[in-house]
Amino acid sequence: MPYLSRIRINPLRAESRRYLESPRAVHGAVMGGLPASTSDERPLWRIDSDDPHRPHLIVLTRTRPDWSHIVERAGWPDAAGEHALVRDYAPLLALIEPGREFAFRLTANPVQNSPTPTSPTAAQRKRIAAEQDPARRRGFRMAHRTATEQLRWFLERTDRWGFAVPQSRTDPPAPGLEAVHAASPTGSGPTAVQTFPDRIDSAPQEVRITSRHRRRFTKNGRGPRVIVNSVTFEGRLQVTNAEALTHHLLNGIGPAKAYGCGLLTLGPLKSGRETAG
Repeated sequence: MPYLSRIRINPLRAESRRYLESPRAVHGAVMGGLPASTSDERPLWRIDSDDPHRPHLIVLTRTRPDWSHIVERAGWPDAAGEHALVRDYAPLLALIEPGREFAFRLTANPVQNSPTPTSPTAAQRKRIAAEQDPARRRGFRMAHRTATEQLRWFLERTDRWGFAVPQSRTDPPAPGLEAVHAASPTGSGPTAVQTFPDRIDSAPQEVRITSRHRRRFTKNGRGPRVIVNSVTFEGRLQVTNAEALTHHLLNGIGPAKAYGCGLLTLGPLKSGRETAG
């Protein structure tokens, strides 16, 4: 039975600052909230900082967790209120059916695979030099860096994730899409409309980027540096394939799931600009 948790984080405490700076530290804290018997579990998590003075850690787990260690070290253990809210996820999953609409929030790591990186790292150059057959080269995972590329990555994959993003009813185009919708359909380059699915050629859609972060850290405190580019998308979606959407809600979207990417959450639609968490 899956559980969705929301944990209040006090950004003024030393451990909280470590969480806010290091996805590796948060991953360790999240795993520490699960029983040893579930060591094979791969929880999904993200940090929501709508209010930078009151950030929340959102976690999806298969088993019921215990977040007392996070509350004690990074929250307000002696203050009033509910410090760690844990809810059964099944009632939400039961609501997913084709045609239904939700507000959504997704923090993801938009990447592409390329056999020829334009600016290869030292490790990539070493691997290329050691190859005996360049024709069989495995692609290098490379992050999309601009808002336009990141939105393209998102919109080109919604069908396989089991939902569609409706056309915007009142809002202007999301940041990064203005140039795309102004481009000629026969143009070329990264902002050409022809590179997008046909369904977004006519009007902007209800999705926007609300935050972008580039985190650098090392695994286990040593070894090669890891760089994760996380992007938070928010907006409105309509269910097209309930089974596919349920799968991605429970298993995440894209890479870097251990480091705060991949968690898609849904919420009720509200008047005005809605969010989901």
